[in-house]
Amino acid sequence: MAAPLLEDLSEYLGSPEPAVRLILSILIGYPFALVYRRFFFYQSATVIHLFHAISGLALAAFNFGSQLWHSAVCILIQFLMLRLMGRTVTTVLSSFSFQMLYLLAGYYYTATEEYDIKWTMPHCVLTLKLIGLSFDYYDGGKEPSQLSPEQRTSAMASVPTLLEVYGFSYFYGGFLVGPQFTLRSYQKLVAGELTDCPGKPPNSPGVNISIKRFALGFLCLLIYTIFSPHYPDSYYLTDEYEAQPFWYRCVFILLWAKVILYKYVSCWVIAEGVCILTGLGYNGVDENGKHKWDACANMKVWLFETTPLFGGTISSFNINTNAWAARNVFKRLKFVGNKTISHMATLLFLTIWHGLHSGYIICFSMEFFIITVERQALALVKDSPLLTKLANSSLYPLIYVVQQFIHWLFMGYPLVPFCLFTYDKWLKVYSSVYFCGHVFFLVAYLVMPYLRKVLVPKRQSQKKED
Repeated sequence: MAAPLLEDLSEYLGSPEPAVRLILSILIGYPFALVYRRFFFYQSATVIHLFHAISGLALAAFNFGSQLWHSAVCILIQFLMLRLMGRTVTTVLSSFSFQMLYLLAGYYYTATEEYDIKWTMPHCVLTLKLIGLSFDYYDGGKEPSQLSPEQRTSAMASVPTLLEVYGFSYFYGGFLVGPQFTLRSYQKLVAGELTDCPGKPPNSPGVNISIKRFALGFLCLLIYTIFSPHYPDSYYLTDEYEAQPFWYRCVFILLWAKVILYKYVSCWVIAEGVCILTGLGYNGVDENGKHKWDACANMKVWLFETTPLFGGTISSFNINTNAWAARNVFKRLKFVGNKTISHMATLLFLTIWHGLHSGYIICFSMEFFIITVERQALALVKDSPLLTKLANSSLYPLIYVVQQFIHWLFMGYPLVPFCLFTYDKWLKVYSSVYFCGHVFFLVAYLVMPYLRKVLVPKRQSQKKED
């Protein structure tokens, strides 16, 4: 009965059935959260773990059928590693190697040239959870003085139970699309500590914020649903696109990028609302004593919409995954003694984690190059009295419009290979726009030292070099 209904619904919406199942599964998180608040909040930890594990497994079965065994097996093996191998570097390395190799094998055997919703999609989220779990367990064996404040917050004092790991892994608020959170945060949720009303489920302010996040996420989903048919990925590969004027092709990339990203924004914001409703999104109080609900925020939507900077967009997008990579890759490479190398290694990890297609390599290498050039440009503006004066003048609104155009055009530029995957496709698109992104940033990178000599006073420039 359910299958024909889903087929009819997907046909009515003009979306593939797996996409409809995914959206419904994210939305079902709200009824699950209400059930948890009403019937399970005061129950024992064992009962709560069972509820979270069974509800998450039900979502996995609804979306991926019998393929849910992939996640179940990886969780079991991760637990056995913690239990049998202890708090050792070997445990961390074994966990990292096994979970990543399993994910990459999944990519290899299921890969197509299209974006498919299959078991590897939630499994990449799970992979980070389980690798992070091994790091946190390892940190729990160190002296607190050896840990950063962030590590002390997530370090685990004892090995978790198998049921606890399953509840943590399948928690319906984060199993399918994220966000990332630590086992310590999950343990606080189960203990009833993540609430603005001690001993009770989150009070009405938290519920109201959850509703607002749902409404915002639904609005983003509506925007994507309405406009995405007008900006399909497939249009890039048509003769019609290639026959358009150069300016049209560039503007299409800009508008396409803006629309395509709402697919991710909507899922993350709706999922965040589920986490807030359960209490997992609770983040203590700020310096003014106001309760914060941003612990599971994966999007800063206002910053995403208004920033004219590439760095601002990256900071506002997929926040918890970026924070995970910073905590467990970038900062743990501190012993290398070179931030550039650590940054490159982190982007390489994220490239591999996303998949095996060449498009991911191009996307993240472009990101590194763009951010490097932008930092140089921002430093130039800051050090140049003329550019600083211009940036603070009445001309700034015009500058802002131009900056936003450049920003979104070249945000879309690296997204092309990210979404088209294979080199024959993204190479065709890049050729049609004459590799304008590569040329623009290469020229900017080469010209920047000469602009610094002209626009920055010699004394200040020499001080900078010293």
